[in-house]
Amino acid sequence: MGQNRRQFLKGAGAAACAIAGAGAAAALAGQLPAKAEIAPTPNRPRGMARGLILMTLRRAGQYRLAAKTPWGILDVGEAGKFLRMHAPATMDDLLQNEDGPSVNAVVEAAGKSKAAQKLFFREDRLEYGPVVTRPEKILCLGLNYRRYVTQSGAAIPKQPVLFNKYNNSLNHHWGTIKLPADVKKFDHEVELVIVMGKEAKNVKEADALSCVAGYCTGNDFSARDLQLEADGGQWMIGKTLDQFAPLGPYMVTADQVNPDNLMIECRVNGETRQSSNTRDFIFNSRQIISYISHYITLKPGDIIFTGTPEGAIQSKPKDRQVWLKRGDKVACSVEKLSELRFELV
Repeated sequence: MGQNRRQFLKGAGAAACAIAGAGAAAALAGQLPAKAEIAPTPNRPRGMARGLILMTLRRAGQYRLAAKTPWGILDVGEAGKFLRMHAPATMDDLLQNEDGPSVNAVVEAAGKSKAAQKLFFREDRLEYGPVVTRPEKILCLGLNYRRYVTQSGAAIPKQPVLFNKYNNSLNHHWGTIKLPADVKKFDHEVELVIVMGKEAKNVKEADALSCVAGYCTGNDFSARDLQLEADGGQWMIGKTLDQFAPLGPYMVTADQVNPDNLMIECRVNGETRQSSNTRDFIFNSRQIISYISHYITLKPGDIIFTGTPEGAIQSKPKDRQVWLKRGDKVACSVEKLSELRFELV
């Protein structure tokens, strides 16, 4: 597994070298731009960012859109002001306004400008935020890996099994989850997360991936006793407690990822608990998006947790169920998307 894990982690670094610009007005080398912000033009091109690794960081108490580049981390909004170019300030602004070409232009221009090199900084100097901070919808799938269903003794579903989380559950790389004192059965569920970049209503399977902005690593953290054992079963409470949806550290743009052939792992305190591949999906990414869009209009910025593979604690025999506890450190990897880490407190 050591070699596979290295493959997971090198994907994001390799993708950083693939930064692609789309019609950037490159800054003159060595020229110091004025600080005034340029107002966005009404007719600027719309679309999704391409060839980028994007993230949300916290600076001065605010969430900011940033790009991971070969030169370091770039605060996209700050770079736009420095270069006198329009740029979205947050990931949600980028997604909900389909402002990808502006981001590509700013990142390309900053990379070419000698004066802008001072804007890049090391990743160990930043504070992460959830990749997406204000989605309209957080949709989740249950029972979407064949081996998970077999392990748990359930029947293979005929349609995607859907539930939801709320924005209060969003969490970030190196975040913490505060465990409620009256709940005991906490479970890890590493998942591939789809980030929508275009509205989708009744979209055909063949067209579904054209609506995706990117992908990231997530964990559908769960309280199984609330979800399954409380009076009547309390799926909403068991799934959407505060901080129960860690997401990050990056969103890798969709043009760089085949979502249906990615290795996926979860480790607790260094011990591998889940290890699979999205090839084991019952419903692939196209089918998931198409099915949801038949009933619910997907909007840019919506996120979809695509299900967890075998190895989740709930799917094991009762005599092998060792639930998570305070002090546990969880690491989740999805190939090409890097590793998400958080701690239970």
